[in-house]
Amino acid sequence: MNMAILVNHPWFGTAMGAVAAILLGLLVHRLGSLLLLRMTRHTPVLHAIVAKSRVAATAVVPLMLLQTTWQAAPDDLRWIDSIRHLNGLLLIVATTWLIVRIIAGFAQGILDQHPVDVADNISARRIHTQTRVISRIAMTLVVVMGTAMLLMTFPGARQVGASLLASAGVVGLIAGFAAKPVFSNMIAGLQLALTQPLRLDDVLIVEGEWGRVEEITSTYVVLKIWDERRLIIPLQYFIEKPFQNWTRNSAQIMGAVFFHVDYGMPLAPLREALTRIVKERPEWDGRFFNLVVSDTTEKTMQLRVLCTAASSGLAWDLRCAIREALIDFMQREYPQFLPRLRIEGESAASQTPG
Repeated sequence: MNMAILVNHPWFGTAMGAVAAILLGLLVHRLGSLLLLRMTRHTPVLHAIVAKSRVAATAVVPLMLLQTTWQAAPDDLRWIDSIRHLNGLLLIVATTWLIVRIIAGFAQGILDQHPVDVADNISARRIHTQTRVISRIAMTLVVVMGTAMLLMTFPGARQVGASLLASAGVVGLIAGFAAKPVFSNMIAGLQLALTQPLRLDDVLIVEGEWGRVEEITSTYVVLKIWDERRLIIPLQYFIEKPFQNWTRNSAQIMGAVFFHVDYGMPLAPLREALTRIVKERPEWDGRFFNLVVSDTTEKTMQLRVLCTAASSGLAWDLRCAIREALIDFMQREYPQFLPRLRIEGESAASQTPG
């Protein structure tokens, strides 16, 4: 009797169809994902897309079949309109999630093909920067579009949107000002990705701080400063203001060391000592070094040492080593020519009032 009542219930056929749709969707997803993973194992980008989107597809496929079931149900079935609407909302969310994961998989596949842990990684860093920035902007746009589609399924939200458009004066102006930073950063992100004034792991000087680009998001850049601090900079900054990029075309750089000596200091021994010091240092890349008198004052002459290294970090270490070694050489061999303040005895006596 109870079974007959259950079978004759208006929801029985639709419910059985929904259960079958869920089971069929899970089976199709399981077999399809295994087949796609096997077919794409020799194609890194497609394989990464399939791997990243498997979980999201688990929700999308059954929801699509469920929506077909609900649409086939009689229109006079109780609560069917609400269930169709709820299933549609879930399907929009799951589809948005799936597209975001597809974009993430595509980006990951490209990144995996261009590792940055190699000696000459400028090209790889360029690709990493473009891929990360463009993929994050694409994900943001997909989420915005998914949210808009969700809102458009509610009649009340459409009415609110229509009333806002009707009163476009002040509201539109306020919305424009509010959205300006978002769109400015989005446009700046596209400009940075396409023109490449900076890349991941580039060495920059920004606001007087030396650091490496650690992360580039859709709205800001994280600069890892040499003392482990992080400087957070909006993307728009790099479009509107100048900054130094020490690794724009190459990591090679020239460093300078300045120090002052007495006018009596002979330069030939210093140059010989410099040659010995530089050639013994592993940081020197073998390209160039020299020592010249770059300036003079009434008390001392200023010496400048130029030296080259393969990167800014090695150049810093090389400059410190040269500075310390030359000071040590002068302290041992020519201490009398280190800078000092002299007061001549006879001159001082002649200037003393009688």
